[in-house]
Amino acid sequence: MSDHGSQPNDSTPDKQGAARSLDAHVERYAQRTAGMTASEIRALFAVASRPEVVSLAGGMPNLAALPLDSIAGEVAGLISADGQSALQYGSAHGVPELREQICDIMAMEGINAHPDDVMVTVGSQMALDMVTRIFCDPGDVVLAEGPSYVGALGSFAAYQADVVHVAMDDEGLQPEALRQAISDVSAQGKRVKFLYTIPNFHNPGGVTLAVDRRAEVLEICAQHGILVLEDNPYGLLGFDGQTYPALRSLDPDNVVYLGSFSKTFASGLRVGWVLAPHAVREKLVLAAESATLCPPTLNQMIVSRYLTSHDWQGQIKVFREQYRERRDAMLGALEQHMPEGCSWTRPDGGFYVWLTAPDGVDTKAMLPRAVTQRVAYASGTGFYADRLGSRQMRLSFCYPTPERIREGVRRLANTLTDEMELVRTFGSVSQRTVQGPQAPSPDTA
Repeated sequence: MSDHGSQPNDSTPDKQGAARSLDAHVERYAQRTAGMTASEIRALFAVASRPEVVSLAGGMPNLAALPLDSIAGEVAGLISADGQSALQYGSAHGVPELREQICDIMAMEGINAHPDDVMVTVGSQMALDMVTRIFCDPGDVVLAEGPSYVGALGSFAAYQADVVHVAMDDEGLQPEALRQAISDVSAQGKRVKFLYTIPNFHNPGGVTLAVDRRAEVLEICAQHGILVLEDNPYGLLGFDGQTYPALRSLDPDNVVYLGSFSKTFASGLRVGWVLAPHAVREKLVLAAESATLCPPTLNQMIVSRYLTSHDWQGQIKVFREQYRERRDAMLGALEQHMPEGCSWTRPDGGFYVWLTAPDGVDTKAMLPRAVTQRVAYASGTGFYADRLGSRQMRLSFCYPTPERIREGVRRLANTLTDEMELVRTFGSVSQRTVQGPQAPSPDTA
């Protein structure tokens, strides 16, 4: 006897009840959830992470060079000697010894800081969220480079801030474009709360703010009463070993500085920090207590022990050499394989190359076809709040081996060549429906 009739379908009471329940929950959502959308690449991540697919999409650090056996011993020793503290609640401010070590790290970029003004966070993403929460009311304006980090755009959207992008070139944010953006916002009767910037080895742009522009950018913001939020996870990863003067070092009173150990030690520990003027730091501590109560003490103590017991600067040098080799592999493969009409940035540090395809190519629409050809990337529209960037893509060289990078670029070039032929034959893909900024995810970090 067949039980075919007993299978639920869209018209059965179970399906109807589930739909009504979903609708009821959606009606209860706060208005700010309307801007929360998933990362574009997340839907394809399960496919893109298959071993036969070369993923140039994610920003995962390459941890193969870490001394894991030594770190394992340090963690075991930490639990044995200080487990009562390491496994206990801690302060929202962070472990004092680690905050002192963070000050020493920031001094390498010219920052003179006191440990009391450093607050440890669960990655710099937490700091982004808290700064936006304490400064932005719905409708306030945040200025950000175009393109900008997808995780930052997600935080701004979550608090209903309006993002106005400021153009960049090969020397980073353009001061004249910044002046124009401020003027345009003022003419609309709106208020700019802060400028969000990644000055060093930009994610996703792969460019660095020229030293001679830094003071000018700060002066413009000071003239207009605009706070500067400096996000600097890649600052120690310059391929020639050069470190640039942090914006915070040039204007301690008007810059909130974000740092992270995710790119220079271990991203899975989720340890970052924020350095802020005293009054701002007090509000950040209160915001942290309401969100997480305190950052994980164990993770902070692991980082502190690593900094004390290991040649962490030597380890960063190893990372720089690895990433430089991978950068060179990507740039060489792009020169060899990319079809005419493509252009890209040439980073001198960090993780990313920003590629612009010829007119008519829509990199978001092309992504499923690229994955079919066993290569993945992050399409450009996710890095703009206004959904520009349809011709752009972010290529990450930090994780795959040089051989895999070369093969991935070759596959991508073939996909692009086929796409250009489709455009010539059938015309460009029509624009998709406009959606809000993406929420961050590890594969687009």
